[in-house]
Formats: sequence, C-alpha cells, structure tokens
Amino acid sequence: MHVTHFTLTVRDYDEAIAFYTRVLGWQLVEDSPREGGKRWVRVSPGDGGPSVLLARAVGERQLASVGSQTGGRVFIFLHTDDFGRDYAALKSRGAVFVREPQTHEYGTVAVFQDLYGNLFDLIGPAR
Repeated sequence: MHVTHFTLTVRDYDEAIAFYTRVLGWQLVEDSPREGGKRWVRVSPGDGGPSVLLARAVGERQLASVGSQTGGRVFIFLHTDDFGRDYAALKSRGAVFVREPQTHEYGTVAVFQDLYGNLFDLIGPAR
C-alpha cells in the first residue's frame, strides 16, 4: 500500500488552486467536473508523492474544518534539499511564515500557513 492522495477541505476551488499553484509553486494535477457543481481537484508539489485533493466544503461541519484540518497542529511536512532556495521562493511568492527559520538537530525548519490557516513545516535536513 501507499498513499496516493489525501483530502483538504477548502472554501472555494479556484482560490485554493491559485494559492497552491502560484504561492507554493505546486502543479495542478487534475481539475475534473463532477455532478452537482463539484470538482475533482488535485495539486501536488511534483515530487512523485501523494497529491492533495482540494474538496470544497459543503455544510456546517465541513466548513468548520476549513483551516483547521489538524486542530492547529502542523498539517503537512515539506522536506527540501535546499532550504534557503525554497524559503526565499515561498517568501517572494507571498507565503506567510508564522515561525521564522530555526535550526535544530534534525535540520532547519520554518512554519508557514496556507490561505485558510493550515500549518506547514518547511524542513531542510541537517548538514
């Protein structure tokens, strides 16, 4: 078994696509219409790993989950082989960092949020 994709609830398909492709620089893997105005929208950092299914929230319960996929914990951990390059690229494209880079025994890490407030770790390995 392996993970192919996982769901992230969003308020709006197009605003989420814009954030993930323009700010994060990810690829739009699929955007297919479904019944009832729904869409099957997947984005990926392009590393061959799982993609993120952007699912428009419907109803009170799903809307409450937007921006709080993990109850305030880091949601996605992104490892990079060049922390400085990727940190600078994200900042230049408008990513909002809520914790600036810190060096730990495992590497350098900074925390940023998506357009809804979900947290991401950007991690560069220790040298």
